[in-house]
Amino acid sequence: MAKHRPTLMFVHAHPDDEASGGGVLARYAAEGVETVVVTCTDGRCGDGPDGVKPGEPGHDPLSVAATRRTELANSCAILEVAHLETLGYADSGMMGWTTNSVPGSFWGTPVAEAARRLAALMRRYLPDVVVTYDENGYYGHPDHIQAHRITMEAVAATRIPAKVYWSTSPHSSIAAFGAVLRELGVDWEEARFDQHDGDPPFGLPDEQISTKIDVRPFARQKFDAMAAHSSQGENAELLRMGNERFTDLMGIEYFLRVYDRTGAELPETDLLAGLR
Repeated sequence: MAKHRPTLMFVHAHPDDEASGGGVLARYAAEGVETVVVTCTDGRCGDGPDGVKPGEPGHDPLSVAATRRTELANSCAILEVAHLETLGYADSGMMGWTTNSVPGSFWGTPVAEAARRLAALMRRYLPDVVVTYDENGYYGHPDHIQAHRITMEAVAATRIPAKVYWSTSPHSSIAAFGAVLRELGVDWEEARFDQHDGDPPFGLPDEQISTKIDVRPFARQKFDAMAAHSSQGENAELLRMGNERFTDLMGIEYFLRVYDRTGAELPETDLLAGLR
């Protein structure tokens, strides 16, 4: 396709992952940038009706996947995403689950196979910037790790993007986030993620963050995009803090720049620095 404006491609693992970084999507869409979201799995290992978990009575993986596909489309509409692409692999579940190895699971798919499909999308959309997760998938989820692997392989194969970023969080913001969740009485494992031998088990020291994007003017869209995934209990827990506090805690999005052909100086406040 012919290029007429800058293009950002975000490679995510599950439906609802796009909402957690939705401020950047909304901001760049408002600036006239072409935004592309690639969602690798169908989310079938998410919550079913009334919060029923995979393997429990009443959890129908195909029904869950259908619900989450609708929620994903609604979220992307809120964020004004120009193009939504789904690879359709089966959600692999958390590390060590039996779903890791079922036929068609993303984790069980050869990296080269999935990377070829993603590379085809890169050749179609010609992204100037590609964003995905770090080697640990931010928090160790197998589908996030796999999304990282296929993205980096597709980037190497196509050599199309001028810049590549991994989404991350500074340790200071992780600690603040965990404190607010505990204050709200959230019974969520991630509420303890700032208690790991003195350092969070993921994210980066503040001084290593290369890129900070202010998305506070778009926090309402981010909040609403997360609310669009109403079937998932974790999202409901996060939204309990209300829009104002949500904006305070999640109004800056953080990235580590890992590849660059532009020569843009660091630190940055724009994913397109050096490209416009």
